[in-house]
Amino acid sequence: MKILLLGSTGRTGKYVVDEALQRGYKLNCLVRDAQKINTVQERLKVFEGSPEKLSDLEQAMKNCEAIINVLNISRTSDFPWAKLRTSPTFLSGVMKNVIELAEIHKVKRIIACSAWGAAETKKDIPAWFRWLIDKSNIGLTYRDHERQEKLLMSSHLLWTIVRPAGLTNSKKYQEIIESYNNKPKPKMTINRISLAKYMVEAITNESLILKAPVLSGTSL
Repeated sequence: MKILLLGSTGRTGKYVVDEALQRGYKLNCLVRDAQKINTVQERLKVFEGSPEKLSDLEQAMKNCEAIINVLNISRTSDFPWAKLRTSPTFLSGVMKNVIELAEIHKVKRIIACSAWGAAETKKDIPAWFRWLIDKSNIGLTYRDHERQEKLLMSSHLLWTIVRPAGLTNSKKYQEIIESYNNKPKPKMTINRISLAKYMVEAITNESLILKAPVLSGTSL
């Protein structure tokens, strides 16, 4: 199977690249700067361009059977009030392009990364984090996560939306907790390597089609 990966140079995307290649998948990566992909493998093909540009996205999507999207809105730092590097509608704009082209190229399966706290899960997160979403630039990201979720949910794609808790960079795989309607109650974090593993495995997990689990992790 050949997968189109969007967001491959990000902090989670690099783990998705490793996981997908380890599992024998072919991978097309669309990136703004090809030099940021350090992995060289026959099964990895890098396309330079922007997912906001239809022609670039279409070139990378050709002959793919599934899509993993770990794009995010970028800020100049992790400070909640830091300025955005990307448009506040970057995620939903790209998703519109993805949906349009996926129909043309008969790509059905998509795994998209959102966040715990988006849409109806906002009521389940701690009050201090709801305040940050309401008062800081973090909220711009969450509102666009919600827009891209709505686009996916109204599409004909076989989608899975994953909503991870706070992301950490520890490199030991965790046991994944899948939560629906706050049951079981999520932990506060999940590491990126475990999220990447889950998203790659979700490609062939039909039980996750049209579902949006909240994901958190515990130590193994």
